[in-house]
Amino acid sequence: MPAPNPTGPNVTVVTVNTVSADAGAASAPPPARWSAALLALSLMGACVLFGLPFLRVAPNRLVSGESVSFAAALLVLPGPGWLLVAFMATLLLAAFFKPGPTLLWSVVMVSCVLVNGLIWLAARYASFVAETGSPLARTSLGGAFWAALLLLGLIAADGVQRLRAGGAQRFAVVAAALGPVGFMLAAGWCDELSIMKEYANRSDIFMGVVVRHIQIVMLAAAFTLCLGLPLGWAACQKTRIAGALFPLLNIIQTIPSIALFGLLMAPLALLAAAWPVLARAGISGVGLAPAVIALTLYGLLPVVRGTVAGLEQVPSSVIDAATGMGMTRLQIFGRVEFPLALPVVLGGVRTAIIQAVGLAAVTALIGAGGLGAIMFEGLFSSAQDLVLLGVVPIIVLGALADAAFKALISLVSFTRPPQSALP
Repeated sequence: MPAPNPTGPNVTVVTVNTVSADAGAASAPPPARWSAALLALSLMGACVLFGLPFLRVAPNRLVSGESVSFAAALLVLPGPGWLLVAFMATLLLAAFFKPGPTLLWSVVMVSCVLVNGLIWLAARYASFVAETGSPLARTSLGGAFWAALLLLGLIAADGVQRLRAGGAQRFAVVAAALGPVGFMLAAGWCDELSIMKEYANRSDIFMGVVVRHIQIVMLAAAFTLCLGLPLGWAACQKTRIAGALFPLLNIIQTIPSIALFGLLMAPLALLAAAWPVLARAGISGVGLAPAVIALTLYGLLPVVRGTVAGLEQVPSSVIDAATGMGMTRLQIFGRVEFPLALPVVLGGVRTAIIQAVGLAAVTALIGAGGLGAIMFEGLFSSAQDLVLLGVVPIIVLGALADAAFKALISLVSFTRPPQSALP
């Protein structure tokens, strides 16, 4: 018979816990002392600003003109211009400090200031060119300008993500970045930029084009939801339906948009010729009908997939409890399954709508109108600023749709009842 352990069993337990704690401490990563992402983005921003053309000045709209560097623009406006350099140096230095909340908020705010500062510098240089040169001169925004805005946006987004900012804080950051831009546009400070001159030439039709673009997207989104949600529910209920549906939707996604428009033009034209009532309703081989049908087909896959994924994540125990309470299949779907699956379903709808915002520009090639009409007019006439006049609002619409759906998904996830509270 072995002798009892004089130290007792508690000593062994304490030793094991100590070893586990030491192992956990050894495996935990050390706290970050500097930000590699901020350093890389700041260095890239400095390289593009001082290495690529910041602006391009041409004597008229028909020629490409000469490039203007960021340094040359600073020499024309030395006072406030060099203040921008100081802010850029601040971002670079901030990368070498521990990324705490105060530093991260400072980085986000400095990024917003630099965004507005670069726009102000470009607008002031355009005014300088208009005052000292020909009134027909055009000042276009160069590659360094757009690349710097993109990098500053990434810096701000990285800071907001690290801070885990809420919806109100994110809105405040967007307002700080875009509010002064709106003021400069409303005050006419940017009127001498070439893109604003293109807007002035089309100001009477611009809002109508934007509304038309939104109309195409909303109609496609409505038809996508009417078809995608029932198809997703059916695919979740029957494996055979899912096995036949998803390959078909995947094939549709692989068809180029121009080819899909072409495939739809002939059948719709024949239908309109066979039934004149369809033609009177606006359905034909060109125009709004093929555009909406094509965008609806492209949007089905993310909506159906999001619906299936959302419904599959609903615990079977919750469904069994609802069935045991005597709820019908429709009641279970409306009161149990759909509320729990809604955040995931909205994620699929978000993807479909953002995709439609971009693809709606291509529908201008078949006469649907929208912002794509301005964009392709600029492409066909080799007018870069006219292309940007169509592209920039599309980017803004996509960003607004993305932000709206993110806020809606967060709201639904926060307000939906817990699973324990459902019947």
